[in-house]
Amino acid sequence: MNIIIDTSSIIAVIANEPEKPALIEITRGSTLYVPMSVPWEIGNAFSAMLKRNRIELAFAQRAIEIYRRIPLQYIDVDLTLAIELAAKLGIYAYDAYIILAALERKYPLLALDGGLIHAAKQAFVNVLEIKS
Repeated sequence: MNIIIDTSSIIAVIANEPEKPALIEITRGSTLYVPMSVPWEIGNAFSAMLKRNRIELAFAQRAIEIYRRIPLQYIDVDLTLAIELAAKLGIYAYDAYIILAALERKYPLLALDGGLIHAAKQAFVNVLEIKS
């Protein structure tokens, strides 16, 4: 199966969050797709954790190395369409990139971010949910 995966799901796997086993199970054997913005989102997330003293630099560096080993397929999305979608749904562009990728490819979305999930459902994206 082809799946669009969001940044929060990737970070949960990298950081060994409680959702990691379920994320690995649901993606096993699948091809994972992300918008081309995801590397910058990953960097931003770890820099925010550093700024808040939630992690040490060494952890962030290891996390980036782990991220680089995840087999992701990168998708380019149309910036104009993404901004239009962001305006329509009242969301940030980063979320619009992910939703637009799912809409254009007709792939389900795997996300942990509640706001993103809500917006994706408003856009009629098939969302794969992690059971808690």
